[in-house]
Amino acid sequence: MIKISKYLDANLVTFLNVATRDAALLAMVDTIEASGKLRNKETFYQAISEREKIVSTGIGMGVAIPHAKLSDYDDFFIAIGILQKGVDWNALDHTPVRLIFMIGGPDDKQTEYLQILSSLTLAIKDEERRKKMLTLNSPHAIIDLFKEF
Repeated sequence: MIKISKYLDANLVTFLNVATRDAALLAMVDTIEASGKLRNKETFYQAISEREKIVSTGIGMGVAIPHAKLSDYDDFFIAIGILQKGVDWNALDHTPVRLIFMIGGPDDKQTEYLQILSSLTLAIKDEERRKKMLTLNSPHAIIDLFKEF
């Protein structure tokens, strides 16, 4: 199984105080851009937004996994957003989202992408891990929760 820890970076962990899904998405994209991972902020944000219009990436359990795969990327990355208050994400279980895992990367590595998604889903199914994430205030402490994955 693929290790998602290799796609995580403390510079891609952000703590958000926003009231809407769109504000959260934009704040996450800003964080990723500040880390130097984005080639084109507007193109990436548009891809993320378009994906949300097709179907919500709110998977339930207070978690959303927005993602975009674009042709000019070589490697995947995962940004993590922790929201102070839950926001409506039109999630499958109607639970407000407090944890965001934004995935970006190349559009020609579908197998790797599916492995990342599978490993990430397995990691966040752990209720104790999700609860712990909401209590931490250090990007490094958040990343440490995923070392085994």
